[in-house]
Amino acid sequence: MKYIVETDGFVRCELCHHKCVIKNGSFGVCGVRGNKGGVGLIPFYGYITALAIDPIEKKPLYHFKPGSQILSLGFAGCNLRCPFCQNWHISQCAGNADSMPSGKYMKPGEIISAALEYDTPSIAYTYSEPLIHIEFLLDCMALARKHDIANVLVTNGSILAEQNSSPAKDILALTDAANIDLKCFSAETYKNCLAGDLQTTLDFIKLAYKMGVHIEITTLVVPNLNDSEEELKAAAEFIASVNREIPWHLTAYHPDYRWNAPPTDPGFLRRTAENARKTLHLVHTGNIGF
Repeated sequence: MKYIVETDGFVRCELCHHKCVIKNGSFGVCGVRGNKGGVGLIPFYGYITALAIDPIEKKPLYHFKPGSQILSLGFAGCNLRCPFCQNWHISQCAGNADSMPSGKYMKPGEIISAALEYDTPSIAYTYSEPLIHIEFLLDCMALARKHDIANVLVTNGSILAEQNSSPAKDILALTDAANIDLKCFSAETYKNCLAGDLQTTLDFIKLAYKMGVHIEITTLVVPNLNDSEEELKAAAEFIASVNREIPWHLTAYHPDYRWNAPPTDPGFLRRTAENARKTLHLVHTGNIGF
């Protein structure tokens, strides 16, 4: 367990910005990385909550193997606490088997066999936050590479990237494409509303691009949370500072989980996309139909 340090009966997880110090019998914020008797515990290695064949555009990835099918794996747990989460049934679990969504354990070899059986050129690690299951991902992704299957991350990007040998570098070295959530462009909102860290996500985006990963970015536009003209403009300018050719997906929110703001206005989303195209070359809207 490369990303877990054991000291005096406690376990310190060094995977994400939380840097959880976990006491015996407990789990970190993510609900899947824990401590049993002073020893690091990852009991949900290979626990898959969903297995489906999707069009790759659903990830959404519009500019990586367009028109192809992708084998999508869902996991459980998350290191963020977005109150508007669209997949909260599998992401917001409490760190024990009784609270886990239904699923089954699969070995990396079984995942690769499924991709070969369905003749999908790529595997997506998606639905809930995959990076908190990094040990399983690394094993599965290394095996996929041996079979010329592309690895796709759909992630919140909340993983440490600042060290010389960081979890982000380890996973990105095996990643071919990623859709990264940029939840908002406010450090305060990330911290106080989402239990996240804006700079961690920005660092992950920059590192992914630097390492040659094909990246596309998604922002769920939530009324009265992240939809100010200034904030959306700042997000577009950040993406452009990395590369103006990075696609940005502006996606409509609908009320879910603990958030009851009205749905994103389609007209507003289209206008926002049009404005963003003054800064970025590839801006798409989602969840609003045509």
